[in-house]
Formats: sequence, structure tokens, C-alpha cells
Amino acid sequence: MKYDFDSCPDRGGTGSLKWDRYSGKDILPFWVADMDFRTAPEIETALASRLAHGVFGYTIPFDQPIASVVRYLQEQHGVRIDPEWLIWLPGLVPALNLIAQTFCSAEQGVITSTPVYPPFLTAPKNASVPLHKVPLVRNKDSWEMDFSSLEEKPSGGAFFLCNPHNPVGCCFDAEDLQRLVALCREKQWILCSDEIHCDLILDPTVKHLPALSITTSEVDQLIALYAPSKTWNLPGLACAFAVVPNGELRARFKRGIQGIITEINCFGYAGCTAAYENGESWRQELLKVLRKNRERVYHFFSDKSELITIYPMEATYLAWFDCRRLPVKDPARLFEKFGVGLSDGAPFGQRGWLRLNFGCPPDQLAEGLERMQEAFDSL
Repeated sequence: MKYDFDSCPDRGGTGSLKWDRYSGKDILPFWVADMDFRTAPEIETALASRLAHGVFGYTIPFDQPIASVVRYLQEQHGVRIDPEWLIWLPGLVPALNLIAQTFCSAEQGVITSTPVYPPFLTAPKNASVPLHKVPLVRNKDSWEMDFSSLEEKPSGGAFFLCNPHNPVGCCFDAEDLQRLVALCREKQWILCSDEIHCDLILDPTVKHLPALSITTSEVDQLIALYAPSKTWNLPGLACAFAVVPNGELRARFKRGIQGIITEINCFGYAGCTAAYENGESWRQELLKVLRKNRERVYHFFSDKSELITIYPMEATYLAWFDCRRLPVKDPARLFEKFGVGLSDGAPFGQRGWLRLNFGCPPDQLAEGLERMQEAFDSL
């Protein structure tokens, strides 16, 4: 293997959101979606080069990062975009909140399928607009949107889509996406498609279908959200972007964020450019590691079916499993007692479930699973 996925520098004392939650405690963090791998050396080199320049002034979108994004979307996902469609942002969470504030109202809120990434559920509250939740349906081997229930929701506002989905790990197929786009047209919903995990497809039989490949730029109200942060472990660089093909919608969005979103920092642009131009070899090696980690997680839970239900995941490095049959009131607290910090399902809209981040060196995952086994043995 060309890259090191077996170790990670000590993250203590760096202000790490992930590790500082349990600072001073013997608890391994497997919660927030932030990997414990150094980023690609090619990205480190690009950041060092930008640092060597020595001037870090206000930075506006410029040719190199724009060209890298346009080329990446075409070569990696088969979609052609006009550079004018791009709106640069410091992250997807601000984008979700700004979309709720800009396009929704007391009468026209946010519609989404649950369980889902918590900011999907908090952004409407922050914007003081309604939230309409429709649970995903488990149908044999797949998760599906409940279209009959979605059709009953009010018109106007925005539909928040997570694809690939966090936390259930599915990739919605063409039939579901086409049906959703048609429903958004009928209901006059703006389709906000969060595709931040689109380069983390673990099932080799599955392909990510961008919303941009399903919609029509002249007709549909689409805001597609991307960032290199999850795939190349760059969330601290705070660089993301929206692709908004519809000119009227794009103008409204720009007005809505004016004075709130300022310039992206120069290191964010440098990291984004390097990831899309020179990070593919590292990504392919990462996927091999994540696939092995995923199989280790599946194997670990295979003999615990009477207590735990875990479904195969197609994408992301996040395992989502049902703990409602465990004889404890608070499953997350149980595993914390044995030194494993997981994400509780309640903020995702599904109590009794947990999420485990296996984006870490194999030995770290093995130690975490050993501690989880001790928790199971205690029952």
C-alpha cells in the first residue's frame, strides 16, 4: 500500500471536536463523521506550498479551484456544469440553515426522510419554519422513501435529501430519484441534495447518481451540495460548494447569503483543488481500508442478531444499527461505560439506534470492538 492508513497522529491538544468530547477519559471516539487518518500527502504538499506563499488575504473564487470542481464533476460523476452555477460555502451545515432561512416560511417548511443527519432536523428550527418528517421504509434489502406519505405533505418550501444517506448508508436509485424530482415539481419544493458522501461508495455493485443527472436545469429548483471534506478528511478547512443550475434560484440564494457568508479561506481552496486534481490514488486506497473495516463490523455483529440488527451499507464509513432489543435504557451510555463513544440515534430522529464511525486505523477499530464485546458480555 502506498499510503499509511495504519496510524494517526495524537489528536489531543488540537481542539479536535471528536477527541475532546472524551478528554481525560479512557473512551475511544467513534461518533462524529471525521476520520482518524492523515489526509493525502498530495494535499499536505499543496497546503505547504500555499503556506510558503506567506500572504493570506481575502480570497475570492478563482480559476484553479473552479476548474478543478468542474472537471471533477464531469470525470467522476458524469455531469457537466457551467462554472457560473457554483456558489462557494464554508460547509454544508451553514448551507442547510441558509436554505431553510432563504426559501422557507411559516407556511412552507422543510420536508425530509428520517432518520437523517441531525442538521437536517435542526436547520428548520433555527430558521423558525416547520419541519415535516417522513420515516424511511425498510423494504427487504433496501431503504426507500415513503412516497405515499410524502405526497400528503404541504406544497412549497424545500425537500432535504441526503444521498448517499447518512446514517443508513444507502444510495437511492434512479427510479426513486426520478420519482422524487417529479414530486418536487408537483409540490413546488426546492430540492436540496446533500451529496457530501458521494465519493465513499463501498459496495462495488452500486453507483452514486447525482441529482444533477436527473434534473433539468431550466425547470427544476435544485441546490446540489458537495465538499471534499468527508472523503479526504478536510472538514477543518471549511470549504464546500453548491451547484445551482437555475438562474432565478441561484440569484435568490446569493441574496439570501449576502453579508452572512464571507470569503472561503485560501487553504480551503488549496485543499479542495488538490483533492480533486491529485487525490484519486489516495481515495482508492482509502476505499480498500474502509471496505475491510466495514466487513469487520458486520462480522462482529453477526452473532448478535438476537440483540442487534445491522443492515448492509452501500456507502459512507458510518455503521447504523438497531439496539432496541438490548436490555438497557440507554445503549449509548452502556458502551461509553466500556470505553466506546458512539452517536446516539435520537438526534437523527430514531431513538434506540446507534451510529459507529469506522473511518479509522484497523487496530483502533479492533480495540473499540473488543471493548464493545465486553459491554455485551456484561449483559
